[in-house]
Amino acid sequence: MKHKFPLPLLLLLLTAITSFSSLAQEKEYYELKTYTIKNETQENMVDDYLRNAYLPALKRVGIENIGVFKLRPDKFKVSDKIYVLIPFQSLATFENLEEMLAVDKTHLSTGADYIHATHDKKPYERISSVLLRAFPDMPKMKPSEVEGTRADRVYELRSYEGPTEAMYRRKVDMFNEGGEVELFENLGFNAVFYADVISGDKMPNLMYMTTFTNMEKRDALWKDFGTSDKWKEISVIDKYQNTVSHADIYLLYPTEYSDY
Repeated sequence: MKHKFPLPLLLLLLTAITSFSSLAQEKEYYELKTYTIKNETQENMVDDYLRNAYLPALKRVGIENIGVFKLRPDKFKVSDKIYVLIPFQSLATFENLEEMLAVDKTHLSTGADYIHATHDKKPYERISSVLLRAFPDMPKMKPSEVEGTRADRVYELRSYEGPTEAMYRRKVDMFNEGGEVELFENLGFNAVFYADVISGDKMPNLMYMTTFTNMEKRDALWKDFGTSDKWKEISVIDKYQNTVSHADIYLLYPTEYSDY
């Protein structure tokens, strides 16, 4: 038997489906590329390639707001990483990027030293890549508006791992429906993005980045966060308990050629 929906209800259903599809498509994707280097020579080679060849090539295909970061000086950690955060409007752009770079003559000529480096003069040790999809409550990247000396700025990148997929989803819910994203916004954390990792080596996990003028501002805001009424409210809700099994915190600063 065929069921006929009343026209108003059918129109409402179609509108809801279209709206849901539109919202899903609006979410950006991000790639976080991490270069591991072992000395200053490699650092200079990667910096030169990113600054003069790679970032300009990405912009020629319409990719903007590319962040490049390094670890803030810390006597307990080796600064052997360069992080590149690239936003994509769609997975198709991400998928086709390498092919576009391969036929970009300016990219090939400007980046020749890096691209054609020999095995005994390689520009890096390894490159790792994580693919992310933006959260519903922040579907678009917001390049940081933090000002001041770049060396003093703090770009805090965090990764939260969940013990299981189901418990991880509850932590994601805490950020969105639970109001954690809104709390960060209200306190002035200047978030760049919040996102699910959809391909990486620490899944299930989420990542997000907040930004501060300096370490003093960063420490003060985290104190405000921990003592806020909203955090005290949501942090004791049963379904949000034990949803993070491991957290990585990276305190970074933007390079001079980073877009923000």
